[in-house]
Amino acid sequence: MAAKSNFRGSFTALVTPFKNGSIDEAAFRALVDWQIAEGTNGLVPVGTTGESPTLSHDEHHRVVEWCIDQAKGRVPVIAGAGSNSTAEAIALSQHAEKAGAAGVLVVTPYYNKPTQEGLYQHFKAVNDAIGIPIIIYNIPARSVIDMSVDTMKRLFELPNIAGVKDATANVLRVSQQRAVVGEDFNQLSGEDGTALGFMAHGGHGCISVTSNVAPRLCAEFQGACLKGDYATALALQDKLLPLHQALFLETNPSPIKYAVSVLGRCADTVRLPMVPCSEKTKQAVRDAMVHAGLIN
Repeated sequence: MAAKSNFRGSFTALVTPFKNGSIDEAAFRALVDWQIAEGTNGLVPVGTTGESPTLSHDEHHRVVEWCIDQAKGRVPVIAGAGSNSTAEAIALSQHAEKAGAAGVLVVTPYYNKPTQEGLYQHFKAVNDAIGIPIIIYNIPARSVIDMSVDTMKRLFELPNIAGVKDATANVLRVSQQRAVVGEDFNQLSGEDGTALGFMAHGGHGCISVTSNVAPRLCAEFQGACLKGDYATALALQDKLLPLHQALFLETNPSPIKYAVSVLGRCADTVRLPMVPCSEKTKQAVRDAMVHAGLIN
């Protein structure tokens, strides 16, 4: 048996800063350092929030390499490596392993809508090609398909399938998966607003969008949940909820890119077909940042 994982706490689904149409290495490396200094427990580059669909393979590789190099082992890096092409997912996962990632995040294949057997074979092929933990990214809102609990159980029998980033927003899934797969299955929320319920049902952490702009608060929230201090967690949830909601008034990552730009940590730039968010959404994001105490 290889590579089960013990990822715990607040993992940031990092934005990818751009400058003059290119990826901004200096801003990205500074963001990594700031995240770690603020208490973030782990980093997830080149996921959906990192605009992986519009990064070239070379850019994707470079962002993963920068993240691992800049983190210098201080926190684990789970590299985004998903694709709706199995061969491409394997290639991205092999690159991440060679670069030194602690694990890979592999999304359920989008657009081509595989069956549950197709999902199994896709993830088995990635499992067979690498030797580091694989976190299944289950996000039906983007991929259309939903991996069943039975398929999760079947996959967890493979040596490198370690857990799930669950973005179904269905907190019952945590208990359902625990009942079938067991406590060793590493369950990470992929939905900030319902992470409180997710953790109460037995989750282990969150791969968070909000933590791009509020890393310390998100880390404190996760720390409280992991200690079973749900009174503190609820107070932090009240502080963060307007931000969780505002960051999804328009499609991620446009609002979070704007929020990070308000702190001066990257440009408010996204790649087409994404566009910067509207003035109305920008105001809602700023109001939520004030509510969370991030700006005046």
